[in-house]
Formats: sequence, structure tokens, C-alpha cells
Amino acid sequence: MPEILPSILAADFARLGEQIRSVERGGATILHVDVMDGHFVPNISLGTPVVASVRKVTRMKLNVHLMITDPDRYAPLFIEAGADHVLVHQEVCPHLDRTLRMIRSEGAAPGVVINPATPVGTLEHVLDVAEQVLVMSVNPGFGGQEFLPYTLEKISVLDRIRAKRGLDFRIEIDGGVGKENAAEIVQAGCDWLVAGSSIFHSEDPGAAYAELKRIAVEGAGVRV
Repeated sequence: MPEILPSILAADFARLGEQIRSVERGGATILHVDVMDGHFVPNISLGTPVVASVRKVTRMKLNVHLMITDPDRYAPLFIEAGADHVLVHQEVCPHLDRTLRMIRSEGAAPGVVINPATPVGTLEHVLDVAEQVLVMSVNPGFGGQEFLPYTLEKISVLDRIRAKRGLDFRIEIDGGVGKENAAEIVQAGCDWLVAGSSIFHSEDPGAAYAELKRIAVEGAGVRV
């Protein structure tokens, strides 16, 4: 069954605890946390204190996406702060296999991320190590961007590779996800859909989550 991961990058930080509780009441089980360093991407976002604070107010799994240039240094700190999943970018990891195995050894589920223009083939030798593969469907660094349609083919390619090799990693997508494309994304083979603005920019984030989850689940009935 597909999952919707609310992304707190789009939340109102003056009401963060309230909004987290809202999506949790709506049925969310995994929360997405974007970490940006102003180097790998042209923006700065959350650090370990925010992750530690979020950990105190929710039982949801924390899916922490490190958009940073030195994940080997900082991943253990985010795990200590409460991250359940830590996802790193292929583009900044010269020793990707080692980085993913380090994350697992530190106690979190390792995941790998590729930017829109990065080929799926760059992940061939780590797909048996990663527990999540996140395809960016916008260029990372800012919320509220429009979905890049060509990334759907990357989802389909990963789904075919997974089936052919008998692997069980989760396929995740992040960027421009909303009610208008959630079903199509799931039909391409995606398991986890990260959604920020379409949930937290609504009057009732919990209800927005539930509606997006309904659309995704209904879409799962058809596979292209």
C-alpha cells in the first residue's frame, strides 16, 4: 500500500507541533524531514535540534533527507537525534556503499537519493544495500516547485529492476506531489510519496493528508 510522507519543510514552524499532531491524527506514519546546508543546495533548513524536538512530539518514523555535502560526518548525529531513516545523495558520496552501510551500523535504515538529471544506473551496485531509493522530481533546495514529468520513467525503471532482481527497497519520490498526480506516480511503481505544500498549506493538514492518501491508494489499483 502506498504511503504519504508529510514534509515539514512546508509546515508553519510557529505551529509545528500542532501540525505534526494533525497529520498523525489523519493517519500518517512517516514524517519527512529535509536537511539543507547551503552548499549542496542553495538553501539552509533544519538541523539536529529540530529533529530532536520533533522526535519528542511524535511516534511517527522520521525520514531524514540529507541534502548536504558531508553526510558521513553528520548522519550519525541525526540518528542520535532520532532519525529512523537517513537518505543521502549519490551526487555527494564518493564511497556510497560504505556510507549506506555506516548508516545501518549506526542504527538507521539507509536510503539513497538521486537528483532529476542523475541516471538510475548510478545506483546499480547499491540497490541491495539501500532500503529506500528517493527520486527527486524537482531540483532540490526549495519547496513548492512544479513536478518534472520525466522523473516518472525513473520510477518505472527502478520498479522493473526491483522486480527483476527480487529486491525489496522502497521507491520514494519528492517534489511537486499533489492530488493531481498522486495516482499516476503510484501507478508508475512508487511506494512512498513525499508531500509538503499540498498538505501543510491547507487549513487542515490532517484532512489534506487523508485525502491524498485516499487518492494514492485508489491509484494503486492500476499499474502501468
